[in-house]
Amino acid sequence: MTPDDHTAAAADLLDAERAGKQIGLLTLRHPEMGMDDAYAVQKALCDQKQADGRRVIGWKIGLTSKAMQYALDIDIPDSGILFDDMLFDSGATVPAGRFIQPRIEAEIAFVMKSSLSGADVTREDVIAATDYVSPSLEILDTRICRVDPETGQTRTVFDTISDNAANAGVVLGEDRHAIDAHDLRWVGAITFRDGEVEETGLGAGVLNDPVESVAWLARRMTQYGQRIEPGQIILSGSFIRPVECPPGTDIHADFGPFGAVGIHFA
Repeated sequence: MTPDDHTAAAADLLDAERAGKQIGLLTLRHPEMGMDDAYAVQKALCDQKQADGRRVIGWKIGLTSKAMQYALDIDIPDSGILFDDMLFDSGATVPAGRFIQPRIEAEIAFVMKSSLSGADVTREDVIAATDYVSPSLEILDTRICRVDPETGQTRTVFDTISDNAANAGVVLGEDRHAIDAHDLRWVGAITFRDGEVEETGLGAGVLNDPVESVAWLARRMTQYGQRIEPGQIILSGSFIRPVECPPGTDIHADFGPFGAVGIHFA
């Protein structure tokens, strides 16, 4: 793909988000597409959003579980960008029509107090750079068709990364904890949809330790000339499968002593 191809793909994704209508698979349009191309499209999307006045407030890490990696035939996580218009308070209502096909995942969020970058970032570096951790939900959406209606081809990880790693929103719980107050591997959530248990999981499902997930992100960002900045929110990766959220859905994630977080879809 050429730089013009990256820019054009990003513009199409942005139009799809605004119109609430999905586009076709980028990997069908560009069969030669690779990982660097996907992140180049994501960067072009970020540039266009920032030109429209959006502000970067953090990052999300995805595909941290083996199950999701196997499903997309990939052996590493991916990442996306959080923008200021994606942030929701716990208990808020998402307006009708805001997203195309919303789903949620339960995650541990890190809020940073200092910058983090470098090819050799360690678990200890992440701990030192973290202000606090909180329960959170990630809202997923897809501006690209999950399956091409004509060929039956499913989207690949390159489509997903281009589409900002399917990120659409973040819901932060009100509880804030020092990073060493809990063993994050054993922090889990019971996730309810409309009052019924849909998913359960533990932090250990995220690369065996959510802290390691943030370290991975910092190292990956270095490859692309990026870094984690003070005050940014880092969604460390889901330890449950995505939960579909059609209109009228009410979501509540009970993290036990770690707190709770919820969101309603009008």
